[in-house]
Amino acid sequence: MSTPGRAGKAGQGLQLAPFRGLRYVPERVGSIAAVTSPPYDVVVRPDGLRHLETADPHNIVRLILPQAASAADRHRLAAETLRRWQDEQVLAPDPEPALYVYEQRGGGILQRGLIGALRLSPREEGVVLPHEDVMPHIVEDRAALMRGTGANLEPLLFSYRGNGSATGAAAVIDRVTATPPLLSTTTDDGYAHRLWSITDPDDLELIGKDLSQQHALIADGHHRWATYLRLRAEQPSPGPWDFGLVLLVDTARYPLRVRAIHRLLHRLPVAEALAAVEGVFRVRTVDGPLPAALDALAEASEEPGNAFVLAGDGRFHLLDRPDPALLARLVPADRPEAWRSLDATVLHSVLLEHVWRVPDDPEYIGYIHETAAAVKQAERHGGTAVLMHPVKEDVVRELAEQGVTMPRKSTSFGPKPATGLVLRSLALN
Repeated sequence: MSTPGRAGKAGQGLQLAPFRGLRYVPERVGSIAAVTSPPYDVVVRPDGLRHLETADPHNIVRLILPQAASAADRHRLAAETLRRWQDEQVLAPDPEPALYVYEQRGGGILQRGLIGALRLSPREEGVVLPHEDVMPHIVEDRAALMRGTGANLEPLLFSYRGNGSATGAAAVIDRVTATPPLLSTTTDDGYAHRLWSITDPDDLELIGKDLSQQHALIADGHHRWATYLRLRAEQPSPGPWDFGLVLLVDTARYPLRVRAIHRLLHRLPVAEALAAVEGVFRVRTVDGPLPAALDALAEASEEPGNAFVLAGDGRFHLLDRPDPALLARLVPADRPEAWRSLDATVLHSVLLEHVWRVPDDPEYIGYIHETAAAVKQAERHGGTAVLMHPVKEDVVRELAEQGVTMPRKSTSFGPKPATGLVLRSLALN
C-alpha cells in the first residue's frame, strides 16, 4: 500500500493511501451532525451559511467558507481557527493511519465508498478522468485556503467501476460495515452517515491491489482536484502534497445520482431573455408549480434537441426545438457529437455567448445546485434562472474517457459526502 511519503509510479492505476484522519471529538461539540456541512460550493449563501454558522460554533463551514473582509483575511482566519480547534481538542487525530469506509443512507439511496489520500496524477496518465473545465479564480481561492490551513478539509467525490462482485475492496467494505462504526449521525437533510476505519495490513493490501487496476471519474470536485495539482507543483516531492483527500465509490455496486446545476443570470431579466430567443427556440409558458415545470422539461428533453426552463418572473417558460442552422453555425464542430448536443454546450456556446451576450464571469452568472433556490433568487433580484435537465452518467464517462471536457458545472453527482466527518492535515500525513 502506498503511503503519502512515497509517490507511486505513473500508470499503476488508483493508489489510495491510509492517513491519520482529523476528526471532531464528540464530547467537545453539540453533535456531529451540527458541525457538518455540504461541500463549499453547495452552501446556498447567505441563508445557508448563516444556518450552518449558528448550528454549532464549531461548524466546519467556518473553515471551508470563512467570513472576513478580504480573501487574505478569510484564509488567515481559517488557518487560525483550525489551529485553535486542534489546541482545544475540538478536533483530534486518529491514533494511526487508516482508510475509512463511509456510508450514506437516505431517500431510497445507499452509498458506500472509501475515503483516503489518493496519489495525484495528471490527466495524461489516464488514472483520474475530469469531465469539466474549471474557473481559475475558484482554484486560486481554494489553493490559498489549502495553503494557509495545510489541510484537505473536504473529500472529493470520485467514481470507479468494479466488476460488480463482492471481491477485493468490495469484500473489505462488506465485512467492515457489519461491525460497529466509529461514528453514526443523521443530518438535517435526513441522510444517515456512518464511518469506519480500516487499519489491518491485509485489508489495506487487498484494497490496494484492487484499486491499482482501476481509473476514476471526478464526479464532484474538479476545482479542488485542480487545486491539489497546483499545490503539488509548488511543494517538494515526494511528500504529503503528492496526495489529496477523496471518497471513491464503486458505481457498479452503488450508482451515483446525477442532477443538473442551474444557472442564475444576475443582470438579465426574464422578459429580455425571452425576447432575445424568439426565432431561436420555440418558447412556451408552462404550468407551475415548480415540480410540474420540471416534468415538462423532462418530457421535452426526451425528444431530440435541447430544452431549458426560464424562471424569475413568477412563471415558467419552456425553451425547446432550437434552430438547427444556428446550432450548426455556433457550436464548435471539432468535438464529438455527444459533446455538441449537450444542453450545457448549447447554453454556453449559443445562448450565453451569442444570443444573450452574458459575460462568463461570476458577476453575471451564478451556479446553483438546488432548483428552488435558483428560482427564488431570480425572483428576488430580477434575474433569470436557467433550469437544466441532468445528463446521463454514461455520457459523462464516455466523454471523459475520450479526453473531452464538458462545460463547467454541467453535472451534480451525489449524494455528496458530508464535510466535517474526517479531515486530512498534511502536517500529520
